[in-house]
Amino acid sequence: MISGAQVSAADAVSRPNIILILADDLGYGDVSCYNDQSKVQTPNIDRIAREGIRFTDGHSPASVCTPTRYAILTGRHSWRGRLKLGVLRQDEPALIEEGRLTWPAMLRERGYSTAAFGKWHLGFTWGQKAEVSNPGKGGWKDRVDFTKPITNGQTTRGFDYFFGMVGATPTDDALIENDRPLFWDGKDRMPPIAGVSPEILNPWANHNTMPMLTEKVGWYIREQHKQHPRKPMFIYFALTAPHMPIIPTPGFQGRTKAGEVCDFVAQLDDTVGQVLKVIEERGIADNTLVIFSSDNGSPCFADGKSQTYSIQERYGHNPSRPWRGMKGDIWEGGHRVPMVARWPGNIPAGTVSDETVSLVDLMATTAAITGARLPADAAEDSWNILPALLNQPRKKAIREATIHHSLIGTFAIRQGEWKLCTDLGSGGFSAPQAIPKPGPEEPKGQLYNLARDPGEKTNVYKEQPEIVARLSALLTKYQNESRSTPLPSGPLK
Repeated sequence: MISGAQVSAADAVSRPNIILILADDLGYGDVSCYNDQSKVQTPNIDRIAREGIRFTDGHSPASVCTPTRYAILTGRHSWRGRLKLGVLRQDEPALIEEGRLTWPAMLRERGYSTAAFGKWHLGFTWGQKAEVSNPGKGGWKDRVDFTKPITNGQTTRGFDYFFGMVGATPTDDALIENDRPLFWDGKDRMPPIAGVSPEILNPWANHNTMPMLTEKVGWYIREQHKQHPRKPMFIYFALTAPHMPIIPTPGFQGRTKAGEVCDFVAQLDDTVGQVLKVIEERGIADNTLVIFSSDNGSPCFADGKSQTYSIQERYGHNPSRPWRGMKGDIWEGGHRVPMVARWPGNIPAGTVSDETVSLVDLMATTAAITGARLPADAAEDSWNILPALLNQPRKKAIREATIHHSLIGTFAIRQGEWKLCTDLGSGGFSAPQAIPKPGPEEPKGQLYNLARDPGEKTNVYKEQPEIVARLSALLTKYQNESRSTPLPSGPLK
């Protein structure tokens, strides 16, 4: 289950362990080091920022789940492929194209063991029943034979090891280890799982999903380091919190006095702390780059299910603060996310950066760290933000511009202080999802100066035609060409 290839001692020194912890639906204002009015304290996330860097202008590639995950693992925006809007269903085939170089595959070529844990939501092929009784009555699960292996899954896209689910809970989407489903409807007890406490598994309750995943990640780190101490590891830990169902364990229920969503955020932060503790116990913290972020903004719902009451109205907590909008939106609250990183001896402690960066940049950045050369047909939208990560002086912004993408497939492009949204409306949940048609005297899109108007309150589209034209042309160029980054010209290191 764990890759056994060996690397030299020199490789272990020059190539850090890399751990990405990715929250699900965590807003910029949910994290206490980003929001001094947050109703939940996040000491472990705050610690990463305090001991490393905190980006104030970090973005998810999209404002919903699947396209962000695709972009992180490929360095390429999902709208360049088949997914133009929305997210995948549980039974859809692999979104990451066969033969495409992925982030884990690139690192595996550089001598890394690669493992993914938690929420996948990028598709694969389920084993199918020969015959289906009552077709369509029970949905996609009626067609699946859970005793058969999956194909075109995680271990065919660059990961040596996978443990997790399609979505948020095993009972909804089946628990999978590598290419084998382990759990499905009709069972109330999990099979024994290496590295997971029996009391977490039996009797099974969905609120144990996060503890199970956390223990499994800790097990992997310990086993991998014990068996192959000179082999660097890459871990992609895709959390299921605070996405609905909102299911904090009993020990965290009522912890924040601000509802179960905030309680779930507190539990998420505790999970981060447990990962940090494991790498410190193994003595590898100084040679480990830990990155924490979120796949998109918060839906801002008080109960995680509906917009009847917002969490701000009910508890005085604004998960998007200080930005406008929420998950799904083209406005900043949809995709401006917390992004902190720690790499002792490399990232200066206590650094705060206002560089515009995106999670799609992680592939090119770690290529630079590890000395990988990216081919021309890989990581086409990934910029090397290592100079910003290391807080190195630079005369201009690293990214030429940054593309944002909404739930319903609308675009925005950001360059410096200017942000152009190509349509009216939020593009997501903050307003009706249909794009309003502009009248003859109305602007056809939205233009904001985020330096002067961070709340995106004043649309200056009609007053700045030259900026609209320039940003529109650059967005069209990015859309029509196969990449938004310069072609690689040689080794990155």
